[in-house]
Amino acid sequence: MKRTILLALALSSPLAAQRPPLSAGTRVYVKVDTAVVAFTNVRVIDGTGAPAREGQVVVVRDGRVAAVGPATSTAVPAGAQVIDGAGKTVIPGLVMVHEHLYYPAGGGTYGNYTESFTRLYLAGGVTAMRTGGNMNGFSELNMAKAVNRGDKPGPWIDATAPYLNGPNNFSQMQVLRTPAEARRFVDFWIDQGATSFKAYMQISREVLKAGIDAAHARGIKVTGHLCSVTYREAADLGIDNLEHGFLAATDFVADKKPDECPNQGRGQQTVNTTDPSSAPGQALIAHLVAKKVALTSTLTVFETFTPGRPMPPGIEVLAPQFKETYERQHAQIARMPQSIYTTLFPRAMAFELAFARAGGLLVAGTDPTGGGGVIPGYSNQRAVELLVEAGFSPTEAIRIGTLNGATYLGIADRTGSIAVGKQADLVLVNGNPAARIADLRNVELVMKQGIGYDPAKLIASVKGWVGIW
Repeated sequence: MKRTILLALALSSPLAAQRPPLSAGTRVYVKVDTAVVAFTNVRVIDGTGAPAREGQVVVVRDGRVAAVGPATSTAVPAGAQVIDGAGKTVIPGLVMVHEHLYYPAGGGTYGNYTESFTRLYLAGGVTAMRTGGNMNGFSELNMAKAVNRGDKPGPWIDATAPYLNGPNNFSQMQVLRTPAEARRFVDFWIDQGATSFKAYMQISREVLKAGIDAAHARGIKVTGHLCSVTYREAADLGIDNLEHGFLAATDFVADKKPDECPNQGRGQQTVNTTDPSSAPGQALIAHLVAKKVALTSTLTVFETFTPGRPMPPGIEVLAPQFKETYERQHAQIARMPQSIYTTLFPRAMAFELAFARAGGLLVAGTDPTGGGGVIPGYSNQRAVELLVEAGFSPTEAIRIGTLNGATYLGIADRTGSIAVGKQADLVLVNGNPAARIADLRNVELVMKQGIGYDPAKLIASVKGWVGIW
């Protein structure tokens, strides 16, 4: 009787968005699309941080989770497409919040790779994502709309406007000098469909405050990769999120001048010499937690700067010239006699663990920039692996990469965990990530709103072309 009630609630729940009709170009990548699907004999990691549950049945009906429970007490509906999950695990779709649809193209510019990147993100198990900055104006806003219409395969996208920044040397960034300019900028891009903003390193406190207030007035959140403004100052101005863990913090630079970005290496050096358990470290962590500022872990991009780390996963999908360029860079970093990242990388992990243990909302992203070794989809799986290396349990790390991201984005009522009534945003992996987190790489099916996509087909469609389109 209880199971019947739960099923009825799932079918009437308003939480899930309407599934769009899929274009012929999107349907090419679909592996499962039936009204009722049942995963049987499967292990469930539900995204809440709870222990994995063995021997489960997950029933999906019309794009939503209709039932989850032990095989001994959860019926498989007549006519359902049955997927035997023996030896396999279902997790929520990843919800990642520092992604990009651009990539380093050389010469200080960034190319627009919305087509290949959205397919790779989906293939890697990402069913929802926020772009953490926009170098290409309308392209990613248009891609977000195309995915929502079903015209293109990809995750749901919280599309960020071009960067909020002050005087800078980036040819693809606007310069905002006054609060009035910031307000006009924010209103313009919201009117064009942007659903998120990111402030950057050269912004002033005055302009940042105006941007935050204008965005909040229209129900939009603001994150930042900062330098000229400290984390404490940004928290006091009302920022919602800060990027790159503590590695962009300039709070520990003793002689920092207001509204000026010290050499970024100096900021990282002070983070490197500040223990998270020290009085300054604890004070900043406590302030951010009190102000309810979320922090984004982007360990994947910093791993590529650190000598002695393994070759990043996924570089085989790059166009040959980009693959060769990155392989040379990786070898060059490996030969470096000394690097601040040798000690800074584990220090960054320690700060993130301390922030989360203090009650802060830690979310995850990958930042496919740097030297080009952060590959969408593959790096999202790696991001969760690195959180385990930082000291989180596998189920805690999966929560950071799923439910925490959904909570920050305000979509946890419909995705981010496996529960009756939520969208069937699910990933089927071969193995047991609760015991071996690297099993996250064994993605066999990615289900978004109950439609199952074939990761192998998505990857094959772009292999050898990533970095070109």
